[in-house]
Amino acid sequence: MAMNTDKAYIFGMVIGGGIWGDAEDYFHIRLPFKQWGSYFKNPQRASQITRDIMNLNNMFRSVYGITVQYDTDAGGVWNVICEGDTTELRTDLAEHGISCEGEMRKNTSITKITAALVDDFMKRRFIAGLADTIGSTAPSQRRFTEDKQIISFELSGFNFSFVCDLCRLFYSVNCLPDQILWNHPNFHSAKNPHFKGWKKGFKLRVLLDQYAQFGAFAFKTKAESSKENLQLQHQKNDAVLCPELNVSATASCVHPAEHDANLPSCIRGGHYLHNRHVCAVLGCENAPYGAIKKMFADIGELVNPFPILCKDKIGKIEKVISDDPLLANRTYQISAVSVKSLYDNFQANNNALLYGNAIKTGYPISQIMQGIAYIIAHDNEIGVTRVKGKYTDLIERHLAINQNLSVELRKPNLLTPLVIMGNGRGALVGARNPAVYKKLVSVATDNEYKLCVRPITEGDLQNA
Repeated sequence: MAMNTDKAYIFGMVIGGGIWGDAEDYFHIRLPFKQWGSYFKNPQRASQITRDIMNLNNMFRSVYGITVQYDTDAGGVWNVICEGDTTELRTDLAEHGISCEGEMRKNTSITKITAALVDDFMKRRFIAGLADTIGSTAPSQRRFTEDKQIISFELSGFNFSFVCDLCRLFYSVNCLPDQILWNHPNFHSAKNPHFKGWKKGFKLRVLLDQYAQFGAFAFKTKAESSKENLQLQHQKNDAVLCPELNVSATASCVHPAEHDANLPSCIRGGHYLHNRHVCAVLGCENAPYGAIKKMFADIGELVNPFPILCKDKIGKIEKVISDDPLLANRTYQISAVSVKSLYDNFQANNNALLYGNAIKTGYPISQIMQGIAYIIAHDNEIGVTRVKGKYTDLIERHLAINQNLSVELRKPNLLTPLVIMGNGRGALVGARNPAVYKKLVSVATDNEYKLCVRPITEGDLQNA
């Protein structure tokens, strides 16, 4: 059967949320709405979601003879239960290079499907199917402030090519994506190389202003939520072509999972400075190649082989040190340091570098203060390793009660991480040392945009 608008929408839904097992007459489409779709959080919205799902029944029945029901749970996850002879649907998907196995969006290529979407209306319907499954319109989806509302297309797994194809599809209908958060440790754990929970998936973000013009929803709940979020804005936001965007980066740590076997080979082993740096390595025609290459001149400022900031219980911090010979073999000068004195220095210059051995070297005082805030906090003022609220507010609260607060500082004889201890907690703060760090970075032989970082040695630090 030739592609049509109903099939385009069904393909979007099935690929976005479809989960298949061994049964020939059953699969389900998972809608991970979480609290946004919870009966307990918003019963009125949940009732509309029920109607939206049941409205799918006529479409699925008329196109593929499949009936639709649903179930949900207290966590806001909805399942569209699809029953009937799935042979025709499987055949159609197979013609587009898609196997009906497991969680589809993790391993599916949409290259053939997007090529079969011959006009903008079909493309918008396919995008609508994805938006109704994996497009988050929760109010928290914004860029920095409420004035920049977004819709976030969220995918688990390591299907980098799916994200690239989806981005190109948006470009083809003049709906320019704002940002891609790649499923890579340089983005999910940019400061702490010892954080293992970095596999948080992808987020392709589109400004709601853009999506309202060029995208679509079939679910009334998603459309209404989108309109509600747009009303929070006090300005109109225009998307910009990727090659015209300013690209800037802050320092990120080298994470051992840069070599994770789940990453595609073209990405694996690389260190990435910016989300569009990944686009350049993947060869996207819309990547800002010149801007990415320009950043390489300051590579020593942008790559850190040590933790930029690692916070945890003292026992875990001490294990990090003992497990790394470069840290364990250091001689540390241990002293009690006044929190007020450090905070006064921070207020005078929040970009200061402390305890360096040359120009542009030393430990950023802003990272030191964040570590101290975690250490002096009461248990009810932190999450796992995060301070609740602004760390400066917490420090000021505690100093208002006790201006004699101090922490233990362990300063190493070489510029390995500074160690801060106290209150059963600890923090590691990595130094800035650009002249040394730039020597660790090389360009891959097969891709002029892929940067590789070798491990730092004691000799690197001693010979600085």
